[in-house]
Amino acid sequence: MTVVVSGFEPFDGAVANPSWETAARLAERGEGLVAERVVAVRLPVTFAGAWPVLDAAIREHDPDVVVALGLASGAPGVRLERVAVNVRDARIPDNAGAQPVDVPVVAGAPVGYWSTLPLKASLAAIRAEGVPAGVSSTAGTYVCNDVFYALMHHWGGPGRRAGLVHVPDADVVPIEDQVAAVAAVVRHALLGTPEPVLAGGTES
Repeated sequence: MTVVVSGFEPFDGAVANPSWETAARLAERGEGLVAERVVAVRLPVTFAGAWPVLDAAIREHDPDVVVALGLASGAPGVRLERVAVNVRDARIPDNAGAQPVDVPVVAGAPVGYWSTLPLKASLAAIRAEGVPAGVSSTAGTYVCNDVFYALMHHWGGPGRRAGLVHVPDADVVPIEDQVAAVAAVVRHALLGTPEPVLAGGTES
């Protein structure tokens, strides 16, 4: 079994990005932890460049599961993203200086796509590890969502397990705990674990 896990380069003046640190560490420990082969892919924080890099890795490695990781700075825990939306609305420029506002990720495509990862089974497993986590119904409108949407539009679909997980800052959830959380997501995706009835919605 092969898994592709992507993370992002630093952006907005930061010197590191825990999404990439987590992806890289999971790949180092992948064999025996989650799958026979875990490939980590470092994505640029650019609207024009992120998906082509991930797409190339998917074409090269033909994975069974794809988990894109992104940083949700300020979040209190790991966020399992439920839906990708077809809009770019950048609060800040990306690393190439682009700042699209109210334009689609893919022109003429559906308004959104559901994650095909087992979110509730993963949530239960992550919480059992003692790591704070929740299901999120918005992946934002920056490059993380852009990659999530493109992944589901071009590769995701029936029978394919793919989606986005946002990790928090490393001082909120240490990298080792982030690795454990993402490993739980990957394991349940590979197993095709049925979703339990577990509330994960929010009031607002």
